[in-house]
Amino acid sequence: MIFKQKTLLITGGTGSFGNAVLRRFLNTEINEIRIFSRDEKKQHDMRLEAGSEKLKFYIGDVRDYSSIDNAMRGVDYVFHAAALKQVPSCEFYPLEAIKTNILGTENVISAAINHSVSKVICLSTDKAVYPINAMGMSKALMEKVMVAKSRISENTILVGTRYGNVMASRGSVIPLFHEQIQKNEAITVTDPEMTRFMMTLDDAVELVLYAFENGNSGDIFVQKSPASTIGELAIAMKKIYNSNVPINVIGTRHAEKLYETLLSREELLNAEDLGNYFRVPADNRDLNYNKFFSEGQGSIADLEDYNSHNTRRLTENELIKLLKSIGYK
Repeated sequence: MIFKQKTLLITGGTGSFGNAVLRRFLNTEINEIRIFSRDEKKQHDMRLEAGSEKLKFYIGDVRDYSSIDNAMRGVDYVFHAAALKQVPSCEFYPLEAIKTNILGTENVISAAINHSVSKVICLSTDKAVYPINAMGMSKALMEKVMVAKSRISENTILVGTRYGNVMASRGSVIPLFHEQIQKNEAITVTDPEMTRFMMTLDDAVELVLYAFENGNSGDIFVQKSPASTIGELAIAMKKIYNSNVPINVIGTRHAEKLYETLLSREELLNAEDLGNYFRVPADNRDLNYNKFFSEGQGSIADLEDYNSHNTRRLTENELIKLLKSIGYK
């Protein structure tokens, strides 16, 4: 067991991902799981629900270096999940996204290096690829910070993971559709042709563990995932609950994309296909730009990015089965 007698710190640990990690590891031979977050109420609820002496709680904010530095003492591994993730809120408050997603990540990595943490996994998003909104832009720069730090972190391995919207995670569309159906209200769909990758929380944990076990410093890992249109998702939810509520198209929200991309064409040029995953190694060329003109490889014109429009599309029955597997019955 890779975490046997080890101490794991999860930033933003009271969120959906942190809870999934607890379900996976709390009853194993792990020595300690530290939950680092700002919300004392969520920490209190998690403490009562888990009822485990292996679980330790730290109040703090990744924006505050001293608070994360204190929580990092004696830690072996870090899962960095703390982030501002809602697209509209980041559009209205882009500086807040910068403070948490970029500067906060720099604080986490610096504290980890300072305390000789063995490995840090930074969680990113498909919105970081060809970003058009503040959330995606801040996450793209978060990845750049991780890769830059990986070049100088001799004893701490830094690895990134990137995935699409996690099904039924906090603030996602599936719980909203469920609530609307239960209240017998119309389902509100932004654009029925909009596609999104369909990934469960368990898939998210598996991706992080795969990156943990196989990553070199500076790598970014992507899990191959199927997709669905938002319109098909709404219809599947209606069929599960035998509902006749109407579907209202309300238009896209601030800075939403028609589809999401997990790997750019430029990244695919150097990516390693590992079966169920892609590995994107860090670009470790130096600032000797003369070499850029003599050491090019391949052509991006021959490639297409890996996105939710061109990945495998779930059938209606597959989508219904997947929704039922995560508790929607």
